[in-house]
Amino acid sequence: MKEPPLITANTVLSILASDYPVDKVSCYVSDDGAAMLTFEALSETSEFARKWVPFSKKFNIEPRAPEWYFSQKIDYLKNKVHPSFVRERRAMKREYEEFKVRINRLVAMAEKVPEEGWTMQDGTPWPGNNVRDHPGMIQVFLGHEGVRDIEGNELPSLVYVSREKRPGFDHHKKAGAMNSLIRVSAVLSNAPYLLNVDCDHYINNSKALREAMCFLMDPTSGKKVCYVQFPQRFDGIDRHDRYSNRNVVFFDINMKGLDGLQGPIYVGTGCVFRRQALYGFDAPAKKKAPSKTCNCWPKWCCLCCGSRKNKKGKGKKDKNKKSKHKEASKQVHALETIEEGIEAVSTVDRPPISQEKLEKKFGQSPVFVASTLLEAGGMTNPVSSTSLLQEAIHVISCGYEDKTEWGKEVGWIYGSVTEDILTGFKMHCHGWRSVYCMPKRPAFKGSAPINLSDRLHQVLRWALGSVEIFLSKHCPIWYGYGGGLKWLERFSYINSVVYPWTSIPLLVYCTLPAICLLTGKFIVPEISNYASIIFIALFGTIAVTGILEMQWGGVGIDDWWRNEQFWVIGGVSSHLFALFQGLLKVLAGVSTNFTVTSKGGDEDGGFAELYLFKWTSLLIPPTTLLIINIVAVVVGVADAVNNGYDSWGPLFGRLFFAIWVIMHLYPFLKGLMGKQQGVPTVIIIWSILLSSILTLVWVRINPFVSRDGPVLEICGLNCDD
Repeated sequence: MKEPPLITANTVLSILASDYPVDKVSCYVSDDGAAMLTFEALSETSEFARKWVPFSKKFNIEPRAPEWYFSQKIDYLKNKVHPSFVRERRAMKREYEEFKVRINRLVAMAEKVPEEGWTMQDGTPWPGNNVRDHPGMIQVFLGHEGVRDIEGNELPSLVYVSREKRPGFDHHKKAGAMNSLIRVSAVLSNAPYLLNVDCDHYINNSKALREAMCFLMDPTSGKKVCYVQFPQRFDGIDRHDRYSNRNVVFFDINMKGLDGLQGPIYVGTGCVFRRQALYGFDAPAKKKAPSKTCNCWPKWCCLCCGSRKNKKGKGKKDKNKKSKHKEASKQVHALETIEEGIEAVSTVDRPPISQEKLEKKFGQSPVFVASTLLEAGGMTNPVSSTSLLQEAIHVISCGYEDKTEWGKEVGWIYGSVTEDILTGFKMHCHGWRSVYCMPKRPAFKGSAPINLSDRLHQVLRWALGSVEIFLSKHCPIWYGYGGGLKWLERFSYINSVVYPWTSIPLLVYCTLPAICLLTGKFIVPEISNYASIIFIALFGTIAVTGILEMQWGGVGIDDWWRNEQFWVIGGVSSHLFALFQGLLKVLAGVSTNFTVTSKGGDEDGGFAELYLFKWTSLLIPPTTLLIINIVAVVVGVADAVNNGYDSWGPLFGRLFFAIWVIMHLYPFLKGLMGKQQGVPTVIIIWSILLSSILTLVWVRINPFVSRDGPVLEICGLNCDD
């Protein structure tokens, strides 16, 4: 099961128990599979939340996802002085174990699907029995009157949403589901800010929402912030992180660097959005300073440029400016400073838009269209709950987005399996900026694919999305000029869509060392001392830059090296396959279905699947490269032994490159050696077959010397024939 209900339940519980005003939190769960299991699991979760939420807030525990809270190997009595804590914690743990039993029983029942389909408690058929053809479903579990926690306190809203599915409609996968959630939440609650998390990313820091609000509600620059992105952190990863699941180089170096430009890219989860930015509006522009009333140059021209009153006001302003500077050094902001900051970034009044244009942009829903005009959120006119639910069902119908700008200019953008990059890119093109927030305690934590095959499929999906964007009209190389996208930010987006194309030179780089050893020829001819100095200087500059980045980002050499290793493994497998799949999809219309990454690991096996190889064609290229380079090293050493001492000198240069490739593929090799019984036979057969073909072909590589004739380099410069 790709998305275990227990994982989803823990994520929901961590949101409901977050340290934020209850009346301002509404949790919407999108079930695109229309599974009755998810519906019943949320029903059980809502009942358990009545006990868990008050317990979490009363004792201020962290994290507020019960599965990970009770599994912590720490002193849970530390800083807990409440006399009843131990007793209530023991009782809550017992309650949670019973909750897990009920969830697991639902999972066991769901494995045996009745022939006539699922039925609800009242005997009516479950509307989602046909996953591809069912009506929209909405159920409010918490938040309505009468449902409170065991202590009588109000609880946040919990809403189950399953959008309508009908044959013949393109539902746009995750991006379409997120756009449905935007519209449903706008109709039912219309909060000005939205938190987007995957089902396996729970809130690890209960104050994460407050951290985001510090940026979004900042009086001086908050009006221009479209979203606050948090780094992804993961549980259940092996200590050595063999397959670079933590991805710390990206999250702790690259994303921090982008924060100094126009902001980090959106990575698909752990992000708090400004709703108005998702609606495709431009960022508010700063008010220009008033121009002079005359062309007088001297500053003392007060008779021409202003009266004594203005001069007095100016003197007062200078005085305020000086005092403000003193207060800023003490980190104390007066009310005048805040009001002045608000004026500096005040929103420019948007020109009035006709109702017809609004409906063409947002769809045929008067309630939703009216909500888009409320920048501060809230509801326009009081409407009955029944009417709101009917309107909410309407906005998740499969035909609602027809002839609108949803997925084009509004909401999550369609056209790529990595809709997150496109969505953030469009916001930056509208002049918004984003913020990267890294609190000391990680805000969110999730599950990472521990198995190499699943990890490669995850990287394949990311790379495929980049290829799709590169070949689309939204490619950052040519899209968005004249908008609000800064040049350096554009370069970062270009880098995020170009990287799969590097798989071709990388594949050549990993193959040439083996060919050189097998043929006795070197990759490059002899170079001069001057060229050697240039090469060493360039290599040294790259090394120093890497060291400075690691020191600045707090990344260790082990994490950096794991990242380099998996860059090669993913480059010669996932990136290469994504390149061809993307070309087939865009140019030939051959669609490819991506595999949803498994959420959560095997509870019984621990790290048992760490080096287990499941069948996938992605494993063939790196296995082939390993075999070729290992065989080439053996052949090269054997040839040097047979030819005597003189052949050892040239051999070392060739061996270095081949061993360098093997070192990058070492995690892959360790998996092959450690779990031979887990390697599918078809992978071994195909890899040996390809390796044999390449090693048996005698290739002579020397571009500067012809087989019969003069030196081509000289002939090219001085050739009389």
